[in-house]
Amino acid sequence: MVLIAGLALAFTGAIALGSERLTFFDLTDQQRTILFDIRIPRVLLGACVGAALAVSGAALQSLLRNPLAEPYLLGVSNGAALGTMLAFVFFEQFEWARPLLAFAGAGIATFAVYQMAKGRTGMNVERLVLSGVIVTTFLSSILVLLTTLLDATKLRSFTFWLLGDLSQSTMNGVYLTLAVSVIGTIILSSQAKSLNLLMIGERDAFDLGVEVGRVRLIVFVVVSILVGSTVAASGSVGYVGLIVPHLVRLAVGSDNRLVVPFSAIAGAIFVVLADTVARTAIAPRELPVGAITALIGAPLFIYLLKRN
Repeated sequence: MVLIAGLALAFTGAIALGSERLTFFDLTDQQRTILFDIRIPRVLLGACVGAALAVSGAALQSLLRNPLAEPYLLGVSNGAALGTMLAFVFFEQFEWARPLLAFAGAGIATFAVYQMAKGRTGMNVERLVLSGVIVTTFLSSILVLLTTLLDATKLRSFTFWLLGDLSQSTMNGVYLTLAVSVIGTIILSSQAKSLNLLMIGERDAFDLGVEVGRVRLIVFVVVSILVGSTVAASGSVGYVGLIVPHLVRLAVGSDNRLVVPFSAIAGAIFVVLADTVARTAIAPRELPVGAITALIGAPLFIYLLKRN
């Protein structure tokens, strides 16, 4: 109830605040256009992006038994960004090319990181983060090379989008991201008990009846779809999947039956508030929302790295 109330307050504040203040009463035609065509789609998209990334981070951390597991740090977001970049350069005329190629890129990056982290005795937690850094760096290099194919106008637009940009939100993008976020959260919540057992180790979970391979496949596929849809709509918004699940666990414990759905709501609040700051800090100019989440997430990442 507290999270839902917080989400309602975040929605109200985000819709009202901006370079043009809205009072919800006696709106002019211009203000109605800003409210219904710009502000509401943007806030809804931010909430969907935050929910999807937070749920993805919560599931990956439990599955991989690593508190540092997060789509952005493991290269999943960069894989989706590369797929979107390819659609942006070569298939711009096809509306569905961006989410499809983003999903494919996220899936390939996830598979690559997991395979690199596996050793003879199973997955190595220390190698996981290192593999994510290697894949992220490699994909970033390809992204830089592809930007040479863009003209000056597209280059500026893509660079801003790559840092996390909700300003180009449309209702079609909102509908797609909302549907993916809701369905993905439901599917991952259905695997909560198995994820709880996997936190003690894959062998022990297998002995207790968990179909480890099936659960791993479900989580990887759903996370790839979630990250792919969010990156296609808003670019790479980092550290949401790292910050939010940890804050939720501090509040309610490590039971994924609570952590997964609560992370969805808390993630929505976090990104909506971050985007509000990005829109208002230097209004009428805007900051990338990914810059705001990184300013908060990077110090926490250092803290968790020292702690673990």
